[in-house]
Amino acid sequence: MMFALAYTSMSGAADNTDPFVASTSVAVVSTDSGKLQGFVQNGIYTYRGVPYAKAERFMMPEKVEAWDGIRPALTYGEICPIPPMSGVARDELFNPHRYLPQSEDCQFLNVWTPGIRDNKKRPVMVWLHGGGFTNGSSIEQVAYDGENLSRKGDVVVVSLNHRLNVLGYLDLSAYGDKYKYAGNVGMVDIVAALEWIKTNITEFGGDPDNVTVFGQSGGGAKVRILMGTPAAKGLIHKGIVQSGAGFNSTVEQSVSRRVAELTLQNLGLTSEQVDEIQKVPYLQLLEAGNKAREQLRAEDRTVRAGWAPIRDGDYIPAHPDGPEFTPQAKNIPVMIGSVLNEFTSIHRTPPAELQADNKNNWSKETARAKLMEQYGDKADAIAEAFLKAYPDKKYADANFIDTWGRPGVINNAQLKADQKGAPVYAYVFTYESPVMDGVGMAWHCAEIPYIFNNVNLVSTATGGGKVAQTLADKMSSAWIHFARHGNPNHPGLPEWPAFTSEGGATMIFDTTCEVRYHHDKELMELLRR
Repeated sequence: MMFALAYTSMSGAADNTDPFVASTSVAVVSTDSGKLQGFVQNGIYTYRGVPYAKAERFMMPEKVEAWDGIRPALTYGEICPIPPMSGVARDELFNPHRYLPQSEDCQFLNVWTPGIRDNKKRPVMVWLHGGGFTNGSSIEQVAYDGENLSRKGDVVVVSLNHRLNVLGYLDLSAYGDKYKYAGNVGMVDIVAALEWIKTNITEFGGDPDNVTVFGQSGGGAKVRILMGTPAAKGLIHKGIVQSGAGFNSTVEQSVSRRVAELTLQNLGLTSEQVDEIQKVPYLQLLEAGNKAREQLRAEDRTVRAGWAPIRDGDYIPAHPDGPEFTPQAKNIPVMIGSVLNEFTSIHRTPPAELQADNKNNWSKETARAKLMEQYGDKADAIAEAFLKAYPDKKYADANFIDTWGRPGVINNAQLKADQKGAPVYAYVFTYESPVMDGVGMAWHCAEIPYIFNNVNLVSTATGGGKVAQTLADKMSSAWIHFARHGNPNHPGLPEWPAFTSEGGATMIFDTTCEVRYHHDKELMELLRR
């Protein structure tokens, strides 16, 4: 493949006074497949749509073919096809999105770095997007942009696309060796990207021996799985799980093979015709796969049949946090946390309805009545335990307790701490954005702009301003310090001890950040009962 771009210099120098520079005299790097031209924006070298692998449908990813000349890396690559959406998502104000062209050829990554070819050995922070294992992309949310985080921390930030839904997790392994890993190619893609990073990131000023994988929601679940995936051993040195501990993140192979069997039946294909599935249009394939999942649930209502990686005893040997935390991660430092309200605010009720009946305006009597609707005669005990755990919150806030993410954080942190290996640090993000009079609270995804130091980039979510920026400084610095040292402590935060089963230290991120110890133990026990 030949790219017709003249190459005039290999100098990495750029005039940082220019807000944007795209030229063949700057930002050109060499990878193991050929040269790439990026651009410099506000002093950060940026490379978009970099191919890290190629793959046919359901097949293992392979190395990209080498090209001649200089390949432009100026625009984002295509994303994996995702299920069609209807209307506007109710969280669009709070989680502004980008939607890019879709293609099954979606193995692209993006890089932001303060310098190239300078042997600085910067920490590498690899972002895995949310959306479960079904939706999302490397740049789906505007807040995923890595420029500000790269600049603030002198780190290399990488984000990537990989196969999703039926394309990433349809387990055809019963139909021949060529499909042995078809049910896990979504995760295999991520490993291929990490291998590309290992080989090439030095050219981008990064340290291949200091790679932190961090992700939110489904991305956090991917981090958990990767830490126990043998193929990823040595490619990950630290892990951060954001709102990803509540996921039952893998599927048993007996379930995944039954979904594949039903999918073929829905397509009118026999086992001898399995190769015909390569030609089925994506939407038809997705419809057949989703129907198969519904059929399986009708057969057995206790079965979980979502699109997710497969515990095949081989590529993914076991549940990443089953009876014990994945042994492979014993010496990998981990940060793990959730947000206070996860799916209990804007993801459950339209924002306009929340604002029309704003909990911040409720009397205690109104708040108690609503709490009793949820918890009956346990309402008073739950409210008391909630205010003990979060004394800076209001009585009404007890109506929006997260019962999904926080229990998973506690379980994972305890399992990790019990390994007596590398430390684990726990947190809860509790800051209530002022947008729409505070009705979003700390919703699922709310912490992302603060991590990426992008609060002003998505001010519709954060409100922007000094308070939000101050919190972003504290949180992004914690993530940066963890990536650099395996410890999130820095001068802007109170001392943050590692989590232990005995101590239960948890950092509370809010306008005032503080560490609390087993602060919500009583609350969690009440909610479990």
